[in-house]
Formats: sequence, C-alpha cells, structure tokens
Amino acid sequence: MDEQQLPPDDISEEELRAAYEEQLKRVRVQDVLIQSVVSLLNLGGRKAGLAGGEDEKDLEQLHQAIEGVRVLLPLIEDALGPDAKQLRDVLAQLQMAYAREAKPGEASPPAEDEAQGPGPAQSSGRLWVPGQ
Repeated sequence: MDEQQLPPDDISEEELRAAYEEQLKRVRVQDVLIQSVVSLLNLGGRKAGLAGGEDEKDLEQLHQAIEGVRVLLPLIEDALGPDAKQLRDVLAQLQMAYAREAKPGEASPPAEDEAQGPGPAQSSGRLWVPGQ
C-alpha cells in the first residue's frame, strides 16, 4: 500500500468504514474471480515444486488448486478473451506436474463428472489413459 493511500491517524471509524464501502462499490465479482484464479495458479506452481523449492511440494494442495481453477475459469473466460489461453496453458502445466508426481495408488478420486464411467473415446480404445 502506498503511504498516500494509508488513512490519517485522526480518521474516525465511521469515515474509514465509508471509505471502505466506497471502494467495495467499485470492485466487481469478476475482478475477484480473476485474481483468485491467478493466485491459485501461482500457489499451485509452488505446490508442484515448479516455482519454489522441493520443500514446498504438496500434492494435496496442488490438487485443490487445480480443482479450484477448473471450477472458476469457465466463469471468467469470456471476460479474459484471448488472455484465457494463457491461464488454461498454466492449468495444463499444473495438471501434467500433478500427473507426473501422483503415484497410481495415491491419485485422487475422479471428479464428479468423470465418476459416471468412461466416455466414448475411452470406450472405443482410442484414448490413452495413464494407468489403464
């Protein structure tokens, strides 16, 4: 925060609350969702060991970051336009890192939409699925 943005010491609680309310009026949910996706991707990179030390690796946290982005990204893709591709690419990198690190017996249960059985490509034998 800039020193210019800090409230003076003599500002009342009511004035501070009014200033906060004014800021909230300008914030859009879409902006918060975009920031959340970017934060999850950055944190996911660290938990994958891609942007930090090996001591930061945490597959459970990486999985949660991936799933969070998978849920939020469709809500903001239209607003992002061409920039959405960059976020999808980073998500794909995290998913690949997770797949490399997760051992077959430790993999998370399938997502709800995957739990209904194999899709047409997998049933036909044309889709390669690791571990199957």
